[in-house]
Amino acid sequence: MTGRRGLCLVLAAPSGAGKTSLSRALLAVEPDLSLSVSVTTRAPRAGEVEGKHYYFIDDAAFAEMVEAGALLEHAHVFGRSYGTPRAPVEAQLGRGQDVLFDIDWQGFRQLKAALPGDVVGVFIAPPSLEALRERLVARGDAASEVERRMAHAEAEMTHAPEFDFTVENADFDAALAALREILNESRSARIRRF
Repeated sequence: MTGRRGLCLVLAAPSGAGKTSLSRALLAVEPDLSLSVSVTTRAPRAGEVEGKHYYFIDDAAFAEMVEAGALLEHAHVFGRSYGTPRAPVEAQLGRGQDVLFDIDWQGFRQLKAALPGDVVGVFIAPPSLEALRERLVARGDAASEVERRMAHAEAEMTHAPEFDFTVENADFDAALAALREILNESRSARIRRF
């Protein structure tokens, strides 16, 4: 991949739209794409591996990273902090490596501001709010959790126009094919070559 700067492909979606499944499938079929590993102040969950799923740090270390400008984007969610370390991402982009981000619309805004020209944003949309509700119920979420996530989803969907592309996940294979096309078109954009 010499002669081309890498890009940041951001996938954002409301809970239940299929973003995580699409991310995993895209990584499986695109060997030159790697997943950005975030830092977090939450404790590891069963099966999570340091450096693969997250870098687990304490609140003081997180605050130091924010103060030093060492994070491209960060947020405080449900009492815990999350962020994207700057140095590894910039090194990957410089080597022509593309990086996949699984972050929300706020993280997308911050990342785009931090790395103008390097970020391609894709909003994954459910085919309808009713389909989204059905997916959340099928996952086994409690009724109160479904309602909370639905309210949050409606608010998140108002930010879809901020993204470069919107992909409707009505058919998984079609959505994956659309993501691959967006990635490949973005890789070959004239501005990405040097």
